[in-house]
Amino acid sequence: MHTFRTLDRQIGMVPGRTTVALRAIDQSQGSERALSLQNPEALRTLIQIARIQSVESSNAIEDVTAPHARVVELVEEKTTPENRSEAEIAGYRAVLDTIHGSALQIPFKPSVVEQLHRDLYQFTGLPAGRWKTAENSIEELRPDGTRLLRFRTVAAAETPAAMEDLHERFDRAKRSGNYHPLLLAGCYVFDFLAIHPFRDGNGRMGRLLTLLLLYQAGYDVGRYVSLERLVQESSETYYEALRAAGIGWHTDEHDITPWLDYLLGIIAAAYKEFESRVDVVAGRGSKRQAIRQFVRQSIADEFTVADVRRAAPAASQSYISKTLANMRDEGLIEPVGAGKSARWRRLRSDL
Repeated sequence: MHTFRTLDRQIGMVPGRTTVALRAIDQSQGSERALSLQNPEALRTLIQIARIQSVESSNAIEDVTAPHARVVELVEEKTTPENRSEAEIAGYRAVLDTIHGSALQIPFKPSVVEQLHRDLYQFTGLPAGRWKTAENSIEELRPDGTRLLRFRTVAAAETPAAMEDLHERFDRAKRSGNYHPLLLAGCYVFDFLAIHPFRDGNGRMGRLLTLLLLYQAGYDVGRYVSLERLVQESSETYYEALRAAGIGWHTDEHDITPWLDYLLGIIAAAYKEFESRVDVVAGRGSKRQAIRQFVRQSIADEFTVADVRRAAPAASQSYISKTLANMRDEGLIEPVGAGKSARWRRLRSDL
């Protein structure tokens, strides 16, 4: 059987740029803790926005979609799933809420990973929460309909032992105290995705486990800024980093740094966005900036004035209407419908 030495062999050989990135993130972590104490009201708004974006984006990466209004209702538990996609979206919300609420009490072991996977599919009626029993290599569907093997995952028969081995190595490296926790998290998630232990849902589980490991290491930015949205916005780079880091993985000759560089970049971007959005939501930043930032970063192309007000609570109704009218005149958005059903549609993202 294969052995997985990512945690033991490569983690101590990170390049200087990675050390610099880690130092910058740690500094931002300190700022986040201070801001979270100073602006609790502002943070409640950020949490609400990030929760919806995380559920919507992580599923959309896997082509599991629903109208934005339905996603909001599912996340806020104002409705029940009506089809397979909505069931999976509701399941992601449930696991996300578990991690947000209880991360420090969740034991990180293989059986718990299986339990979280079961919860991810709890509304579908499909069997879940058990390691795969059939092969599931990662393939790319080409425009002509042919399939290209992107990565050969671990065989189904070897998966239970592979996951036990991965957790043992992770625990040993963590107990040693020799490695930065963000590097440990990145290495674990990469090997998890390479093993691809479940029949389906591995990408979403990888993102949920990333959030869990960040929480357990003391990095809470994923509560306020959607890491999943940042991944969706950089999906080409995400897949390229996985591809590059996976070359030679089965023979223990791979280079993990492309993946670590990508993941640390996502975390750093989240902290940068967090600091700017706290200022805006708390009323210290530009209201116009908050509105335009919401429209630019909104997962859905259509949105309501109520959506904008949640993102920019310091802005009055008249100010929001005026700003949206200006953006309409700039050709950035257009009105859809009228009255209570009125919405706006984004035409361009270069706001």
